[in-house]
Amino acid sequence: MKTFKTRHQFYLPDDLSERLDVLAAKPGSSKTTILTDALRAWLDRKAGDELDQRFGPRLDRQTRVGHRIETRLDHVAEVLDLFVAHQLTLVAHQPPFDDVARRLGKARFDKFMEQVARRLAARRDEATPESSTSTRSNADV
Repeated sequence: MKTFKTRHQFYLPDDLSERLDVLAAKPGSSKTTILTDALRAWLDRKAGDELDQRFGPRLDRQTRVGHRIETRLDHVAEVLDLFVAHQLTLVAHQPPFDDVARRLGKARFDKFMEQVARRLAARRDEATPESSTSTRSNADV
């Protein structure tokens, strides 16, 4: 009857050999089973470390990218929140545009952007140091 196992011959230090003898003396265990389980666990753990080394930096980079995207999305949501409140409460019934209305609109827009900048600055102050992102100035909008 074939066992599908290969015989290996190797040497162990005396102290390790004694510990293996003690473990193998327990009922239902053998040196082969103990060494097979230990070698399998060691090889599996090494493979896990290799995967961490290969893919860890990529996953870290993806995490940082995701955090930046989340921060930017929070900024966009804040702007949208303020804009909707502005539209529904402050400028609901405006007359048709003329030069006076344009100047008033520009002044309101500037005030709106100042409020957005204040809110983003407050959020940045609350955030952790690793989440530093750049914000656009009023001229960029």
